[in-house]
Amino acid sequence: MRPVPMDDHDHDHGHDATGHAHGPGHAHGPAKFDRAFAIGVGLNIAFVAIEAVFGVLANSLALLADAGHNLSDVAGLLLAWGAAWLGRRRPTAKRTYGYGQTTVLAALANAMLLLVAIGAIGWEAIRRFQDPQPVHGMTVMVVATIGIGINGATALLFMRGRKGDINVRGAFLHMAADAAVSAGVVVAGLVILFTRWLWLDPVVSLGVVVVVAIGTWGLLKDSIALAIDSVPAGIDADEVAAFLRSLPGVSEVHDLHIWPLSTTLTALTAHLVRIDAQIDDRFTADLAAELQRRFGIAHATVQLERGDVPCHLEPAHVV
Repeated sequence: MRPVPMDDHDHDHGHDATGHAHGPGHAHGPAKFDRAFAIGVGLNIAFVAIEAVFGVLANSLALLADAGHNLSDVAGLLLAWGAAWLGRRRPTAKRTYGYGQTTVLAALANAMLLLVAIGAIGWEAIRRFQDPQPVHGMTVMVVATIGIGINGATALLFMRGRKGDINVRGAFLHMAADAAVSAGVVVAGLVILFTRWLWLDPVVSLGVVVVVAIGTWGLLKDSIALAIDSVPAGIDADEVAAFLRSLPGVSEVHDLHIWPLSTTLTALTAHLVRIDAQIDDRFTADLAAELQRRFGIAHATVQLERGDVPCHLEPAHVV
């Protein structure tokens, strides 16, 4: 962090004892994945049609289950794509933070959609254990092999954004899981072709449920946390508070809040008491830049106080 001016007269622009500063960087939006979403949606719609047709012809629950899951992926990709587009829209007089929270809602909707899909697949798989159906193993293998290529290629489109955006991460996890599931279906088709073990078809379907459920749990947990304005993963609120208290002249930090504006942008508000210092723009500008550099907080609003007038906020907010 650049040295914060401590001279009471430096950079004093007529502020009174209460000043506000806004952090830089919130004009820099998340990376665009429009092309990846378009390609992913197109490929998966085509593959859903292929799987559905050949799943019926081959009487394979594994293929039909995977087709159903891929259809939910198409819906999920469309949700994520729409939310990403909305998230880039400018704030309005009524929506002063813009539409960034739609990306959080899309991630949550994706997780719920997956839970419904795996519940339906699991129920049908259990029913098939009681009434095994003949399966054309070769057809299952060929179609599932196509699925490995399509799902794997789609997953690669989202790989670079999976760590910084839960929306993109949801898309990546869906596609990567589908590629793995398709590989399992190929193995099942091969075994059924030579052994006629019909029970293997519902077993693979339950394997689909387990794989998808594991990926969905993390997505559901993270999206719920963001939806209720929890501190985003990767940011330690205690560490942020300690950093603010360590700033020159700061004697107290209170009303510290850190929450997501979207799946990629984080906001912070805080009150800092500087008893012996004037309010100055250099201090707040340097602070906002350092919050972004250290913690990835791109939208910081800091109120500076001298402490000679009691803050109207409750003592419970002091950290």
